[in-house]
Amino acid sequence: MRPLPAPLSDIALLLVRLLVGVVLVAHGLQKLSGGVGGVVSSFAGMGIPLPTVSALFVIAAELGGGLLLIAGAATTVAGLVVVVAMAGAYLFAHVGLNPFVDSGGWELVGVIAAGGLALAATGPGRFSVDALVAGRRRTPARHAVGVSAGE
Repeated sequence: MRPLPAPLSDIALLLVRLLVGVVLVAHGLQKLSGGVGGVVSSFAGMGIPLPTVSALFVIAAELGGGLLLIAGAATTVAGLVVVVAMAGAYLFAHVGLNPFVDSGGWELVGVIAAGGLALAATGPGRFSVDALVAGRRRTPARHAVGVSAGE
């Protein structure tokens, strides 16, 4: 089977970016609502190494990574940072549990990580800051004849 044609795949990537990004931002804001100190205490209680550094990384990954994915900016880096944060969440908070989120399982962490990895692998699609920036990088001579860099 073939993948979706360009207009539909671009819309699908936009929807994935929006959904994963909004979930990440919501989780980052939820962590901030209790204060960074609360996150640090929680992480220390779970035995997460360097709880202050880890808490700041996770908050930045969720808020910053989520906003970058929503915009489709630095998508590869943002997606990979999200994967690292979710791998940590799995290893320190969800390993050994059943998959179901209602009992503390790893399914949400897994889906967020898969979304970040898929976006890092495929890119953000046409409706993104990354695509806009890439379009502006073309030299005028190549753009005038319709040839993009790399062709």
